[in-house]
Amino acid sequence: MKIEVLGSGCPTCAKLNEAVQAVVKKMKLESEVEYLTGTAGIQRIVELGAVSAPVLAINGEVAMTGYTPDLEKLEVVISKHQGA
Repeated sequence: MKIEVLGSGCPTCAKLNEAVQAVVKKMKLESEVEYLTGTAGIQRIVELGAVSAPVLAINGEVAMTGYTPDLEKLEVVISKHQGA
């Protein structure tokens, strides 16, 4: 599973990255979390067709945009994409 956290580098983006890292560790996933910020992050957001940041993308698909949810919600979102 490929997990990407994308954004401009703002505090909300950093918070989402930290939360995703914590959930991946808690779930004991072998997935690496790629954190793209600045120009690279914005470019990837545009490629995916998302309209707000931060973006959580899993396996090349937008899973969430625009906010950082609590850890339980993140776990549900990541679990839904685990078998995909």
